[in-house]
Amino acid sequence: MTGISGVHALIYSSEPDQMRAFFRDVLELPSVDAGGGWLIFALPPAEVAVHPIDGAGHHELFLMCDDIHATVASLREKGVEFAGDISDRRFGLATDMALPDGSTLTLYEPKHPTALR
Repeated sequence: MTGISGVHALIYSSEPDQMRAFFRDVLELPSVDAGGGWLIFALPPAEVAVHPIDGAGHHELFLMCDDIHATVASLREKGVEFAGDISDRRFGLATDMALPDGSTLTLYEPKHPTALR
């Protein structure tokens, strides 16, 4: 074992208070206040994959779910808007959820085997 105990992902936003409220109140992720209202959210189990690319690498963050239709319906009831319909992408059924700062975050139901199951 290498001693790695978790992953800490960062989301940069021009509207951090609205984004924190979204993760706390809409996505209902548990959090801890690291001081001064700086919330750090617990995430469900995670996995990481390395994909080939020409040129400089970059990193992406997707949220996974077991039933995208039910998850989208639940989030819509909470006022979440989506940038498009659910589409069948190579890796699974996916849609992009609109975040309070105007950015989007992909939500998907994987078609591929996952390291979590």
